[in-house]
Amino acid sequence: MNHYIITHERFHMHGKEQDYTISALFNESKKMTEVSVHPVGKENLLSGIYIGRVENVVKNLNAAFIRIAPDVVCYYSMEDYKHPLFTKKITEKKPLAEGEELVVQVSKEAIKTKMPSVTTNLNFTGMYAVLTTENTKIGISSKLPKQLKEHFGELLRDYPHPDFGLIIRTNAKNVTERALLDEIEGLRTQWETIRETAKAKTCYTCLKKAPSVYLKDLTDLPKETLAEIVTDDRTIFEELCEYYGLKKECLTSKGAVRVPVDEVVINSENGLRENDTLAYRLTLRYYHDPLLTLASCYSIRTHLENALKERVWLKSGAYLVIQPTEALTVIDVNSGKNIAKKDIQENFLQINLEAAEEIANQLRLRNISGIIIVDFINLTSQEAQQFLLKEFRAALKRDPVQTDVVSITRLGLVEVTRKKKKKPLSESFKSEQYNSKGDT
Repeated sequence: MNHYIITHERFHMHGKEQDYTISALFNESKKMTEVSVHPVGKENLLSGIYIGRVENVVKNLNAAFIRIAPDVVCYYSMEDYKHPLFTKKITEKKPLAEGEELVVQVSKEAIKTKMPSVTTNLNFTGMYAVLTTENTKIGISSKLPKQLKEHFGELLRDYPHPDFGLIIRTNAKNVTERALLDEIEGLRTQWETIRETAKAKTCYTCLKKAPSVYLKDLTDLPKETLAEIVTDDRTIFEELCEYYGLKKECLTSKGAVRVPVDEVVINSENGLRENDTLAYRLTLRYYHDPLLTLASCYSIRTHLENALKERVWLKSGAYLVIQPTEALTVIDVNSGKNIAKKDIQENFLQINLEAAEEIANQLRLRNISGIIIVDFINLTSQEAQQFLLKEFRAALKRDPVQTDVVSITRLGLVEVTRKKKKKPLSESFKSEQYNSKGDT
């Protein structure tokens, strides 16, 4: 079972001190498997919903540039265009024209010199379902058992609704029908409220604030894999309790002298939603030890430093070299200090299998996305090569972000793609800003 840690750390960056909120997932062995880093006080844009104004439409790119704030311009792909919600429509002759205003949601963060991306397919995410406004189909997580998928398909047979679609998440595995339907109705209410109120709002209005980075990450984690969420920030602790549906009276002890509660347990009696069925036990804990900080307890700095290094050592003595470029990320596997006295091809296969497992871990930890090229140690046997690819795919499948092995080239390089959602860890510590004039 995993532990989710939320804390603050100060780093010296670019000649000044900067405080960051660190939210990290640790496994049972206290190994960091996923991390998000966000500057304290900086607004999170990802998933926020705004009224944007079209700056210009570029036909040869089949795209438009939409300003969602006086200093923030975003990229919009016209391939996403279906039936957006306009608050100001100038002409019916064109799908999109300069000066028009419409409701958009930030779908990707700014990465390096690239600006954020927005979509008109608004997503309202709950614990068990996602409501989508332009994709009006029903989707059910492929990770759910076949029988359960059929059950949900029957339960939602009256959908798709003409105004929205639904995606049933993996977290719906243990939820009751009533809790799922209640959440869907809550998401539907959010959408209808925005649709009605947007008409009276001015340009650049934030219709739905983006959630905190740690809440967004928690929403994407399979809830049955979490044992504990720990933070040393009392405000965040109370925000987490509210997020999980706990009432304020649960946060102070009973009796003559009422004191703040530092630990609460989510179970079937005080679950996330009324009538919810929970097959797990989750502890929320407020950590305050004056002798040992939470960051020190989990060696946050050491984990981050290692996750930013180019070289990653494997237990066998072999190592990886991870080198990001503007267009793609290259990962090289080297035998290094491995001097095992056995059949050389068998040894190479074992190194490659160890490397495949670690590469899957590093992609998730560093949040490396886009095109990834892996140069494994050459294997002469076609059978060994196929076995390696099979094991590599299995390791990548555990990543909650869609990651696929595309092919192996004639030179023996393995091509991988990982869906882009947020900036890589290395970019989180940089001060580079995208160009707000519309350059990509």
